Amino acid sequence: MISASGFLVFATDRAVVGKMAEAEPDRRALLSDLCSEFLNFSAKDIASRWVAEANPQVEIYRHLAETVPRILCLGPSGCSSREEQREEQREELACQLLLLAPLEWLLLGEDPVAGLPQLQENNQPSQLCGHVFKVGEPTYSCRDCAADPTCVLCMQCFLGCVHKDHRYRMTTSGGGGFCDCGDTEAWKKGPYCQKHTPTPNKDSEADPAAQLPADMVVRCYNIFSIILKYAVDMLTWTQEDQLPAGLEQPERGDNYYCMLFNDEVHTYEQVIYTLQKAVNCSQKEAVSFATTVDRDGRKSVRYGDFQFCEQAKTVIVRNTSRQSKPLRVQVMHSSVVAHQCFALKALSWLGQIIQYSDGLKRILCQVGLEEGPEGENSSLVDRLMLNDSKMWKGARNIYHQLLMNSLLMDFKYKKVFAIQFAKNYRRLQTDFMEDDHERVVSVTSLSVQLFTVPTMARMLMVKENLMTTIIRTFVDHLRHRDLQGRFQFDRYTAQQASKFGRVQSLIGDLKYVLISRPSEWSDELREKFLEGLDAFLELLKCMQGMDPVVRQVGQHIEMEPEWEAAFTLQMKLTHIISMIQEWCSTDERVLIEAYRKCLSAVSQSHSGLPDGEQPISLSLACHCVETFRYQVSQEKVSIHLPVCRLLAGLHVLLSRTEVAARLPEQLPLGELSPPLLIELPLRCLVLCAQVLAGMWRRNGFSLINQIYYYHNVKCRVEMFDKDVIMLQAGASMMDPNHFLMIVLSRFELFHIFSSADCRKRYRETNKDLVQQNNTLIEEMLHLIVTVIGERYVAGVGQVEPFDEVRREIIHQLSIRPMAHSELVKALPENGNKETGLERVIDSVASFKKPGVTGRGLYELRPEWNKHFNLYFYHYSRADQSKAEEAQRKLRRQSGEDTALPPPVPPPLCPLFASLVNLLQCDVLLAVKGAVLQWAMEPRGGGWTESMLQRALHLVGMALLEEQQQLENSNSEDDISFIYTSKISRPGDAPSTSGSVLALLESLQNAPHLEVHKDMITWILKMVANIKTIRERSSSTSTVTINQEHGLEETMRDKDKAERKRKAEMARLRREKIMAQMSEMQKHFINENKELFQQSLEELEASTSADAEHSPSSSEPSCVSQVCIGPTRVARGAERRQLVTCILCQEEQEVKCHGRAMVLATFVQRSTVLSKKRCRALPNAERHDPLFIHPDLSMGIHTASCGHIMHATCWQRYFEAVQLKEQRRQQRLRGHTSYDVENGEFLCPLCECLSNTVIPLLPHTQTPDRSVDHPSLAVWLKTTNEEIAALHYAHRKPRSGAAEEAEVPVPEGFRLDFTPLNPFSSSIIEMITTFSMSTYKVGLKANPNEQDQRVPVLSWSTCAYTIQAIERLLMDEDKPLFGGLPCRQDDCLSAITRFSSACWMSASLNTVHTHFIRLFAALVPDPQVENTPSILDIDMLHLLVYSVLSYTSVHSLDQSGRNPLDSAHVHLLHLVTVAHLVQVLLTSNMEEVCMEQDSKGSEEEEFTCHLYNTVRKHLGSVLPEVAPWQLWRCVKAGVSPFLRCAALFFHYLNSTAPPADLLGTGPGQWEALCSYLSLPSNPLQLYQSQQTLLEPLIHSWCCHSSVRQTLQEGRVIRFPRESNRLIDLPEDYSVLINQASSFTCARSGGDKSRAPTLCLVCGAMLCSQSYCCQTEVDGEDVGACTAHTFTCGAGLGLFLRVRESQVLFVAGKTKGCFYPPPYLDDYGETDQGLKRGNPLHLCLERYRKIERLWRQHGIAEVIGHAQEANQTLVAIDWQHL
Repeated sequence: MISASGFLVFATDRAVVGKMAEAEPDRRALLSDLCSEFLNFSAKDIASRWVAEANPQVEIYRHLAETVPRILCLGPSGCSSREEQREEQREELACQLLLLAPLEWLLLGEDPVAGLPQLQENNQPSQLCGHVFKVGEPTYSCRDCAADPTCVLCMQCFLGCVHKDHRYRMTTSGGGGFCDCGDTEAWKKGPYCQKHTPTPNKDSEADPAAQLPADMVVRCYNIFSIILKYAVDMLTWTQEDQLPAGLEQPERGDNYYCMLFNDEVHTYEQVIYTLQKAVNCSQKEAVSFATTVDRDGRKSVRYGDFQFCEQAKTVIVRNTSRQSKPLRVQVMHSSVVAHQCFALKALSWLGQIIQYSDGLKRILCQVGLEEGPEGENSSLVDRLMLNDSKMWKGARNIYHQLLMNSLLMDFKYKKVFAIQFAKNYRRLQTDFMEDDHERVVSVTSLSVQLFTVPTMARMLMVKENLMTTIIRTFVDHLRHRDLQGRFQFDRYTAQQASKFGRVQSLIGDLKYVLISRPSEWSDELREKFLEGLDAFLELLKCMQGMDPVVRQVGQHIEMEPEWEAAFTLQMKLTHIISMIQEWCSTDERVLIEAYRKCLSAVSQSHSGLPDGEQPISLSLACHCVETFRYQVSQEKVSIHLPVCRLLAGLHVLLSRTEVAARLPEQLPLGELSPPLLIELPLRCLVLCAQVLAGMWRRNGFSLINQIYYYHNVKCRVEMFDKDVIMLQAGASMMDPNHFLMIVLSRFELFHIFSSADCRKRYRETNKDLVQQNNTLIEEMLHLIVTVIGERYVAGVGQVEPFDEVRREIIHQLSIRPMAHSELVKALPENGNKETGLERVIDSVASFKKPGVTGRGLYELRPEWNKHFNLYFYHYSRADQSKAEEAQRKLRRQSGEDTALPPPVPPPLCPLFASLVNLLQCDVLLAVKGAVLQWAMEPRGGGWTESMLQRALHLVGMALLEEQQQLENSNSEDDISFIYTSKISRPGDAPSTSGSVLALLESLQNAPHLEVHKDMITWILKMVANIKTIRERSSSTSTVTINQEHGLEETMRDKDKAERKRKAEMARLRREKIMAQMSEMQKHFINENKELFQQSLEELEASTSADAEHSPSSSEPSCVSQVCIGPTRVARGAERRQLVTCILCQEEQEVKCHGRAMVLATFVQRSTVLSKKRCRALPNAERHDPLFIHPDLSMGIHTASCGHIMHATCWQRYFEAVQLKEQRRQQRLRGHTSYDVENGEFLCPLCECLSNTVIPLLPHTQTPDRSVDHPSLAVWLKTTNEEIAALHYAHRKPRSGAAEEAEVPVPEGFRLDFTPLNPFSSSIIEMITTFSMSTYKVGLKANPNEQDQRVPVLSWSTCAYTIQAIERLLMDEDKPLFGGLPCRQDDCLSAITRFSSACWMSASLNTVHTHFIRLFAALVPDPQVENTPSILDIDMLHLLVYSVLSYTSVHSLDQSGRNPLDSAHVHLLHLVTVAHLVQVLLTSNMEEVCMEQDSKGSEEEEFTCHLYNTVRKHLGSVLPEVAPWQLWRCVKAGVSPFLRCAALFFHYLNSTAPPADLLGTGPGQWEALCSYLSLPSNPLQLYQSQQTLLEPLIHSWCCHSSVRQTLQEGRVIRFPRESNRLIDLPEDYSVLINQASSFTCARSGGDKSRAPTLCLVCGAMLCSQSYCCQTEVDGEDVGACTAHTFTCGAGLGLFLRVRESQVLFVAGKTKGCFYPPPYLDDYGETDQGLKRGNPLHLCLERYRKIERLWRQHGIAEVIGHAQEANQTLVAIDWQHL
């Protein structure tokens, strides 16, 4: 009996190509034998026999040896794919019955059908969820509660827990991880969802196996041991044609498989090409093989005897070994392959069985981890792990899955497994380095499941010394060193990058171990952590000073040195370094010991400096310092100083944790040498300054890139920021004068400021050197500002991390308003990928929501502008310039001065308190004095404004510091900061010139320093305030502040008055200039009076003509309100139609015989209005486009940009475009944004995509009202006679005149008359051009002017374009007239007039035949066959075709008694009645809800009458319906048709619309009917001509297909509902979840890598995959491209779900990406789901995409996108 429990079935690796007939076994016979064996087989009896055996393993192995090869080793199948699938199902059934069912019986001791559910019922499941994620499945991580970013929840657990109301991050899984719900260590709070909340009485420590019966435990242990050993033996088996003992096949055949294995070296194309040559298969089969190999890891590509398979192996190895190592191929005996396949099934079976009981799970864990007789690493799990790199991908995935379902779900054995994993860590990682598979399929990827558990990570750190092991393994794999032992990276080739990427995974493991810092320390943990720190310092020593650079002088560097690898390593280690500092901060003993070790490492790195042998003495401003000679511009210098920077971080921690203050005796502060501490960081900063000064230009881009990343947010926390901190630490422990002299020396500026006359700067003749020195002085002053002023680091200044983040945000928003994502990128992330932005942002900024485009922006609140620091140390020069400009602009707008003084700094921590003395030291005063003295000279080049600005900023910082000390001190005696008195004294030696204060007062009114005047004024105010405070120190601080404010207000009033005076003078000057210009203008007009008068008259005439033509000018006369019939008035005919060519700028009137003027247009197929997308595209040869079905399955749409050209100008332009394409070199010839071969080009003016031109034709003339208007009956009689005459004329050449009596011809109707073509040759040529374009696009066929369908397709695009625009106007609630943009208005006008004239370029007989067939659909004609029924015709197309084709018939009527306009009216009336009948036949009347009591109106009465007439003809097919409901349905159903007809006749006859149709108010229906010469009740048409129309209605209703169509319900109902894009879920995660469950039907149920949703029809597609490529027009295309040809006539809109990206595709070569309609809470899209913020549907943006689609603007958007971004052109869109 077979168990009802569904077990996972895995496809066997046996599809084979190129087989030999003699090698094929009789597969059907074997399966037939198995089927007969099923009937006699009893799983219960087999299990009973195994139980009776003393050693069941022998019997089980014997059974497997006999049965497995008979089921899973039957070779290739020669039948169809469907039959092959059936046989595979039979094989799976046999496997379940013959192999797995006996094991279940043996395990349970009873029937599995009853036993397994009972086992599950008695189970007490763990609170762990353990749901294993599929590829692409959504995962959720709570940013507030997760222990680290790797802690995630599945969708079901997330929706049932507290975290859904917190800040969370949403991502898509790469597959393989599992849900952490129920893991208390993974969550700070809320570890359980509603489903996994544990029961109160459950003992989590109890052994779940104890809940099982004792005999079952014994049986389970034995079976699990046998099956797991069997699986491990087979998966680690290396012999290709032998089996392990006990599994030998009784009858061994000579059947082999050639197995191809996957690697990450060879591409799909290489494998496909090789297989085609090796096994002689088709490309499609080779693609299938390659897809399976990539998915499962291996695939059999040939089956037969050994020699046959070995031959294929030789070819494959030879063809793939030329440029890299060859593909791995093995020739394996079929029985070995069969047992390996069953081993995978057995592991899957074990994974399924243990889900029924946690007790079974515990037993399997015991079996797997039980040590074997061989001793260490002999357990079955160990064997699997250590052989991981030798297995193929499919085997790895299955046993990894089993480990996750068992060991990782049992916390007791998870620890045991983790210890084994840590013991073997080095070996596993070494195997991974040599492996060619991705980490996701390596057993090393399980580290994330083990090391991220804090208790387990610390246990492994203590027991297995894990931290040290990881670091040393990492260092061992980076073997390349220089002579000093530093890392030395070779050229960064792709292969080395791959190897280096594998090594970097070790850093990720170290990050997992350190991600949660301990709250409690044990002595063992301290010991092992410090041991790990020693290993880490050894790593950092190898990085210290790596990639040194020397300034290149003279010749440019020949080859860019390698730098990327070192910075990649630095980026990867950034978070590790930060985490080690966080660990140190939690324990004083660890921090002190770590500080000692790091200081020792720094001392060792300094001991190797050779420069210490050259001491020099520096003297400046009466101060001397001993240092050594070193010049950055001449010696080696490195930007990599991780040991020094780690020491800087630990030094800050001493201050932040107050260890330095409480335990100074335990710190080695006496060993510190401040000059040595600052040396290396200072060199690095000087290097940056010299690069900025242009001194290192010849060193190439590698150095520029290093400097960029040094300051970049990804690296700066542990690079630039730490260098600044080290300078601050050194400066705080040194004499400030000595510090500054060393800084001047390293900047190579000491000679400038130490000269006796430094205030009279030496005039350098070398301007480049002067410029360099100026830049260096600027950068040196900037560095001093940074060292003194950057205090927003906890431990340097008395601030919190909150303040640091807030300051970063303030300065970013000071540049410009920014989006949330921009701010996140500008802030450094911690190890948990958090920036702290959300906690701060709302307090300093206001959020501005986005519109339909753009992003939401944060703007800085005005009250925070006072915190702006112009010299914020994270600004680049460009950022600083932008921020300065923005801040000055804000201050001017608010009426304030433009000074940007330094903000008030926070107080320093005690360890850094002496930093402030830099501000008042003599050396800095001398430097500032020199700069100020240089600035006294307006010209000379010895100084720059930036230099002066920095000096003034330093003065302001010092004044703020003194003011703060004064305000915070109790008495003046406590104040040691006396800056104001120092700057008031004259300068000391070496200069005795004026004081700094005197210099500032002199500079205040210097005309060449107008920009700095406000800043100098602010400084002088501050000096005055400080003096006032000192003088009135006895007064209260309140009074001081009030006086200070009063003084400031007085000064501000004076400044305002001055600015007001200047503004008034400027206004008077402007008025004077304007008066002069006005006088000159009058003088010019008087001199040219005649010319000006003539221009005015022309302008007035043109204006009046425009006013007449404008739709908004409504005429009082009723005559002008008709667009059809003899009474219409053609407004366009009364004026000249002048247009200007955009190419030659020549103005020309549109005339019939003039030069052709054309409009650039784009013709495309469309399914926007389609009601039946599944209908196949028309066959170019057989398609008859004369009758369009009401489902509008496909139409031809025409659009235009509205730009006009001469036809000759356009032809020259297009020829130039063609020539340009022909000249393009072959190697560059890729796809462009337009396809010249298909006639595409870009509009010369607006670059809008076009593919043809349409000629402009003159307006229609007003009809002659003197001619009588014939009635419908007369007209019908005449038309029928004319048609009969045409029938006769068409038959006459074929049958001969004698055979048939001559048909009477109406008077004046001349069959032999040839109408004169009124157009010039150039216009006729353009008419043909556009006709051929619509023909070519509509049928996808080569142009053929003789084809009878040419005029029909031209009429078709006219009708379809009108319908599309009418739908758009209706849905957007816009008026029928006056609501169109000019480009659409011009396009409709041109295309309608063209359609009325295009018949002239076709054969008259052809057009006559079309009209006869069209007219037969309205008035039955026995001579016309195959006329469709009224239900199969779109009435607007019928109307347009009939009106336009009738002109050719009318042209033969020379009597003059049948005006054309009369025919148009009668045709409209006939088609309207037909449409009324069509609406009545198809209306759905079942939704009626109420009856109306009032007496029926005339409309209802007439409608009821017509409906009853129709029912009379059709009987019971139509139900009885209330009259009022009938009228409502008819009015709604016929309205779109009438609106389209009004548009058509408006443009055809150039008539002005009535005022009511220019708006959307009441009276629309009546105005519409009146405009079309229809009664307001269209049913009167039938009522007034009932006798005449009754036979027609009878013929329409009694058509052979009408009744059948109605009974089958295959009708299109009116009004047709407008097509919309599909409804999308509000929450994007719902969409991701749907996509994750989507499987590709063509790849064996494999998950699609790029599921893509069609926004038009809702189909989910497997995009960008070989498995779903299909052939279209002889070319392989991807699923999306193929879908566009069935769903969108070659155009498609898709949503790439996993990338959150909208994809537009047009044809095979064009496409672009478009912003998705999903936004996060900050109004931003997240293409690629990189940020992970929750996304929600923005309906406005989705409607914008929908509007683009309905306006047929997708192709235009693609064209513009590809023109703007040429990288889009290079994408192979056809493969998506």
